Amino acid sequence: MEDENEDNITDPGVLAHDWAELTRECLINILSRLSLEDRWLRAMWVCKAWLQACKDPYLNSVFDLETHFNSATELPIFWTAEFERRIDDMIRSVVDWSGGSLTEIRVRHCSDRSLSLVAQRCPNIQVLSIKSCPRVSDVIMAEIASGCPKLKELDVSYCYQISHKSLATIGSHCPHLHILRRNLMNWMDPSQHVGIVPIEYLNAYPQDRDSEVAAIGKFMPSLRQLELHFSKLTGKGLALISEGCLNLEYIDLSGCRRVSRHDIANASSNLKKLKNIKKPNFYIPRSIFRTERYGHWQLYDERFQTDG
Repeated sequence: MEDENEDNITDPGVLAHDWAELTRECLINILSRLSLEDRWLRAMWVCKAWLQACKDPYLNSVFDLETHFNSATELPIFWTAEFERRIDDMIRSVVDWSGGSLTEIRVRHCSDRSLSLVAQRCPNIQVLSIKSCPRVSDVIMAEIASGCPKLKELDVSYCYQISHKSLATIGSHCPHLHILRRNLMNWMDPSQHVGIVPIEYLNAYPQDRDSEVAAIGKFMPSLRQLELHFSKLTGKGLALISEGCLNLEYIDLSGCRRVSRHDIANASSNLKKLKNIKKPNFYIPRSIFRTERYGHWQLYDERFQTDG
């Protein structure tokens, strides 16, 4: 009986030998079934062969950290230069490994440093989501517009160094853009950000009102989905969107307190393809409406470590 039990125990040496004999194609297939976190924090540190396999372009055509941000709790550390450098380093690594095959990036807290490389070496990018990036500028967005003409989806929510100039440039160079998310922080209730988001950044809330939506209406005629949470656009700005973006099927105006029911009704009647519109909450107390400040969005924490 003892001998029989011993026969059923796998020899660790044999197991290691079996894994070492895997072809690169088989190993890549196995690694593709792991989450990005498991590949970055575990698999690529097993041995040199696994590290090289993790760098294969097939495994680096999509880089998505948004699921980790969405499932975590916000901390002040994520608004620091140190954390930003870690995200930038990850993006630059993926760009190097992708060999030009990168089609989708969903991150937060990156900067011009990494996006410059994206603009230069990722012509096939179709989805770019860069929320909460305090140091992404109009300059780099102009480079993205020129270098990534296949862009179909763009999310520049909570990026306050990006202005209407970027929206106009992106619209001019990316004719296939179908989805735009330009959500801003809740300027009616800043309490959930105090002590987390730097106060100087909260105070940098874009004040140009209708300039951004004017650029959207003029330069993004192919838009199908548009999100403008807590934008300070007026009825005039909403009219410009309804005149220029006739293909819109969905628009989210949550928190857009400067537009009226009448403005929304007029815009909706002009958008013949519109299927769904999220309207502002017109019953928010007037005392809150007068508080010209900022507020809340999906929170996250540092459970996803990027430095192995």
